[in-house]
Amino acid sequence: MKARLIGILGLLGLIVALPLVLKRESETASPGSADDTLVILSPHNESIRKEFGEAFAAWWKREKGRSIYVDWRTPGGTSEIRMVIDAGYKAAEETAREGIGVDLFFGGGEPDFAGQARAGRLVPLDVFSKDAGLFGEGGVIPETFTGERYFAEDKVWVGTCMSQFGICYNPDFVDRIGLDAPDEWQDLGDPGYEGSLALADPTKSGSVARTFELLIQGEMQKSLKAGGTADEGWDEGLRLIQRMAANARYFTDSAPKIPQDVGQGNAAAGMSIDFYGRSYANELKTRDGRPRVVWIAPKGGTTMSADPIAVLKGAPHAEIAQEFVRFCLSKEAQRLWFQKPGTNGGPRERALHRTPIRRDMYAPEILSLTTMPGASPYEDEGNFTYDRALTGKVFNTLRQLVKVMCIDSHEEMKDAWGAMIAAGMPEDALLVFHDVSRVSYEIAGQGDPGLNSKDSMVQATRMKELGEWFRGNYRKAREIAEGKGERP
Repeated sequence: MKARLIGILGLLGLIVALPLVLKRESETASPGSADDTLVILSPHNESIRKEFGEAFAAWWKREKGRSIYVDWRTPGGTSEIRMVIDAGYKAAEETAREGIGVDLFFGGGEPDFAGQARAGRLVPLDVFSKDAGLFGEGGVIPETFTGERYFAEDKVWVGTCMSQFGICYNPDFVDRIGLDAPDEWQDLGDPGYEGSLALADPTKSGSVARTFELLIQGEMQKSLKAGGTADEGWDEGLRLIQRMAANARYFTDSAPKIPQDVGQGNAAAGMSIDFYGRSYANELKTRDGRPRVVWIAPKGGTTMSADPIAVLKGAPHAEIAQEFVRFCLSKEAQRLWFQKPGTNGGPRERALHRTPIRRDMYAPEILSLTTMPGASPYEDEGNFTYDRALTGKVFNTLRQLVKVMCIDSHEEMKDAWGAMIAAGMPEDALLVFHDVSRVSYEIAGQGDPGLNSKDSMVQATRMKELGEWFRGNYRKAREIAEGKGERP
């Protein structure tokens, strides 16, 4: 009983401390003088928060004749936001409170919103009844595209823009190490990139975790089209991740760090979400005007996924929150995502380099005002169609698997990789290095029970078991490459 009371008090303390520990930023009316308030949890960067906050404040003043203070809460990426929401609602349940003092969850990956929906923490959105013509067949926002959902079946979340994870690279660096410019994920597994890739940690970002899932599914679809099996494609996807990780200088939880390091010549290439890649490509150039960063969508290895928004259950300013969602889907707000600063209807200070979700935003007269005049995401032939049945249940498993297979054992992995490169990539060493039999598709492809467990002890035990196994394999591969180990 005492332990339970301590737990409840701890969770209550978290809720009370939320306004203090989360960074508050707003260029709108001050909290003391505003007529209204809106509280938003978001992983969006400062530029997005500022442009959307100020644009909504102007819209609110024009439509309602009232000032508003937009209170942005930014604890980190979607993983940190998920923990804040989980802890908040757990405390609310224990104390018979309905909400957590936050109105909106704005930005991130669809899996994180789907998870909150399953937990019953999102409410139906008014926009589906008030602006019904926007959606579905005949509307400007399709229900699905490239196999990705753009709004929830039960109408509790909706995408506001689209995102792709892809490859950013430094043309001069890639040329210097004697490689062709990459155009698919497989290229980043080339040993020529040893020590020069920049990758992101999927346990810190839902979007990054989804990228690894799409990478693996791309390999599975290739295998199936070639007459192979899903199991073979799964194994090849994991092995590709191993090769990429072995080439990596680091795994970061700071999304902007990767294109910045690539542009500054600290990394040859890396994984990057489209808007960060485009932003740094626009800002970092050589003296003669050539880009230091090029961003591409890897062929057959990505989809156009929605970046959603949702109103949280128990929102203290629910009616205003619903209006903010409607505003985000208006043409006025959609222009902010990709128009040049200072253009009619564009952002005031900085280009956001995002792709709007509305189809009708890609008209020539609008595109001419944007930072991406050639954009046509709904007609991009480089995408593949996501098949939820193949990897839809592996999201949480995969983020933990990448951690234990590549991040926690990175030093052993890099040592083995270097030794194998020096020895000319002997097949027997590669066979051991690439042994993924303990996490085969049959075992983990529909969700590994240990890695997915909500019991931290069960998950820790499985992580320890796999960590020891992978590190052991990498050590053995190194010994074989160096001529010291027993060959398989």
